[in-house]
Amino acid sequence: MRTDIREKAAELGRIWRAFWTARPLITANNLEIFEHLKTPKTARQAASRIKADERATAILLDAVAALGMLSKKGDRYVNSKTAETFLVRSSPHYQGDIIRHADNLWKSWSLLDEVVRTGKPAPRQKIDLEPFIMGMHNLAMLKAGPALEAAGLKGVKSALDLGGGPGTYTIEMKKRGVAEVTLFDRPDALKIARKNLKKHGVTGVKFLPGDFLLDGIGQGYDFALLSNILHSNSPDGCIALLKKVRASLNKKGRAVIHEFYLEESKAAPLSSALFSVNMLVGTPGGRCYTFSEYRSFLRQAGFGNVRKAVLGDTIIVEGRTP
Repeated sequence: MRTDIREKAAELGRIWRAFWTARPLITANNLEIFEHLKTPKTARQAASRIKADERATAILLDAVAALGMLSKKGDRYVNSKTAETFLVRSSPHYQGDIIRHADNLWKSWSLLDEVVRTGKPAPRQKIDLEPFIMGMHNLAMLKAGPALEAAGLKGVKSALDLGGGPGTYTIEMKKRGVAEVTLFDRPDALKIARKNLKKHGVTGVKFLPGDFLLDGIGQGYDFALLSNILHSNSPDGCIALLKKVRASLNKKGRAVIHEFYLEESKAAPLSSALFSVNMLVGTPGGRCYTFSEYRSFLRQAGFGNVRKAVLGDTIIVEGRTP
């Protein structure tokens, strides 16, 4: 067999086996293995801590060690540096919430065959909201600073963090000196956000509960941030929401969209193309959009002076009121 055929077959195998790496990590996170392996333990000791079968635990720990998340010396396992940084709750860079949310996504993605056949999203499942909201914080705390730097906050006195979830961007705006920040989201999300802001020592934020598709979002803002909310909506839904945002802004106000970057072909980068699949299984009309699509949405909503800044796998798109 030719070498190129073997290499291509191996690459295909890496793609279809990708879930083999994801599932052990998700399960180890669900079972809080990393909380118990801050100090070295045997498989028997770890199984006792998590109340699991010893043989099964040993096989799981070996796989997680092979992934680089644990170190194994003799018969003892301990967290790797990566696990200590990202998978232990006390770490400021903790990512375990978003991995727990991935377990919810696993169930929806497993119905992709039927979703594609029908064009309808997977049935809604009852989920624990806190891992989802705090999972957004896990991701956003790595991106909020650079995104706001790219957007620029000079002259901004009043800002709206629309659908702001855990309040990560609100925290960053307050740290950067914005006097009045309004965090708008559903009441149950705002309960989680209040705890998160308190943890970060941020005060003086206005919390506005509601559904931004149905309810008023306030007025008098210099700056409105829509971070990772438009991808849940259809094109018509995006335009309708942007019209509502435009009505909430002061003269010379700005709407700033922060979203996944998608090339005009819609087939790259891989992460954004796959996130569109995530929206396919989870929403009736959402997906990732290209810059030209966001520009069209903003113009149809009455914005002008549209500009963009690409930040790795995300994009900032800004529109100004006339």
